[in-house]
Amino acid sequence: MKVLVIGGGAREHALCRSLSLDPDVSALYCAPGNAGISEVAELRPVDALDGDAVTALAIELGADLVVVGPEAPLVAGVADAVRAAGIPVFGPSGEAAQLEGSKAFAKDVMAAAGVPTARSYVCTTPEEVDEALDAFGAPYVVKDDGLAAGKGVVVTEDRAAARAHALGCDRVVIEEYLDGPEVSLFAITDGVTVVPLQPAQDFKRALDGDEGPNTGGMGAYSPLPWADPKLVDEVMELVLQPTVDELRHRGTPFSGLLYAGLAITGRGTRVIEFNARFGDPETQVVLARLRTPLAGVLLNAANGTLDVQPPLRWSEDAAVTVVIASHNYPETPRTGDVIEGLAEVAAEDAPDAYVLHAGTRREGDSVVSAGGRVLSVTATGSDLAQAREKAYKAVARIRLDGSQHRTDIAAKAAARP
Repeated sequence: MKVLVIGGGAREHALCRSLSLDPDVSALYCAPGNAGISEVAELRPVDALDGDAVTALAIELGADLVVVGPEAPLVAGVADAVRAAGIPVFGPSGEAAQLEGSKAFAKDVMAAAGVPTARSYVCTTPEEVDEALDAFGAPYVVKDDGLAAGKGVVVTEDRAAARAHALGCDRVVIEEYLDGPEVSLFAITDGVTVVPLQPAQDFKRALDGDEGPNTGGMGAYSPLPWADPKLVDEVMELVLQPTVDELRHRGTPFSGLLYAGLAITGRGTRVIEFNARFGDPETQVVLARLRTPLAGVLLNAANGTLDVQPPLRWSEDAAVTVVIASHNYPETPRTGDVIEGLAEVAAEDAPDAYVLHAGTRREGDSVVSAGGRVLSVTATGSDLAQAREKAYKAVARIRLDGSQHRTDIAAKAAARP
C-alpha cells in the first residue's frame, strides 16, 4: 500500500512513524513534511491547502491512501478534492470539518444530538459580548469561532482581557467554565461505525503548574490511571456515536478522526470542544501504545468498511511526550536556532524514547527550529513514572538555545498510588 500523509508537524511525524512500521505499507510519502519526517518518509513539496495540488500529487505517486493531518486543509476541503478523484482519503469533508472550523456549528450539532456540553452564547457585537460575560462570570471562557491554531481560546479571571479577546474576533463563543480534569478521546469513524482509541491527557498551559498562556499543547500522557474504567464506553454512548449519527442525518457524514476534548466535572462528563483530526500532542502518546497496524484501520475508515475492523490491540505500557518549544513561545517564537543532541537520543535512548519533529527544517548539515513548538520527545515505559524518567532523560540531551519545556508532564498521575 502506498500512503501519502499531508502536513508537516509532530502529529504527522507520529503518523508517519507508525505507518513506516506497518508491513502493509510499501511506500510512504509526506508533503510537505519536516526534517524529522524525512527519516521515515519521502518528502514532496505541496501547498497543503490546495486540494487540486494535493490530488495531483496523490495521482502522480499512485497513492492507495491519503491521510490529511492538519485542520486547515480539512476545513478548506482538501479531502473532498482527493475523494472526488476516486482516491481513498482519511479525513472529513470540508463541510463535516466545520465541527472544528466553527465552534458555533459544533454547539448546534451537540444541541441537536443531545451531547452534554457547556452552556454558551454566540456573540458578534460588543453588547452581546458584555451580556454573555456578565451572565457567566469568572472564570471567563472566550473562544474564537474559527480556526486559530490552538491559540483562539482564552480562559481568564480578568474580564478586561476576556472582553479584549472577544472584540478581536469576528464571532466568538462565550461559555460557562467547566471545572474538573480534562481528557482527550480520539475515535476513528467511517461515518457510521465508531472505533474509540485510548484516552490521553494533554497540558495546554505554557508553564509548570498550569500557569502561563494557553498553547497548542506542551505535553501529554496515556493511559489515565485515575480515570473511570467506564469512561470510554460512556463517551461513546453520550458523545461520539450521537455526534457521528447527527452529522450523517444532516447529509454531511463525518469520516476520519473525531477528537473529543472533555471535562470530567462534578455534574458529569462535558464536551469542551471537537477537533476533526488527530490532536497534537496526544497523538504522540496514543500511537506509541497502538499495536494494531495503522494503515489498514485508516483505509477501512476511508472505504466505509470499519465494521469489519478487528478490535484494536494496545500495549500495556505507558507513554509520555514532552514538547520542546522555541524561545518566547507562544507569543513571538524565535526560529532559526540550531538543534543539537538529536543523534545522541537516537543512539542512547531508542527505542524506548525518540524525538518527533514539529517546527524544524534542514539548513545544510544542521537541523534548525522553524516554529513555536519544535520537538516532541516521546517515551514508553512499564508505567508513567518510568515513561516520564525516560522522556526527561532524552529531553536533557537536546540543546536548543532559549528553548523551554514543562517539567511536570504526567507528574501528578505518575505519583498516584
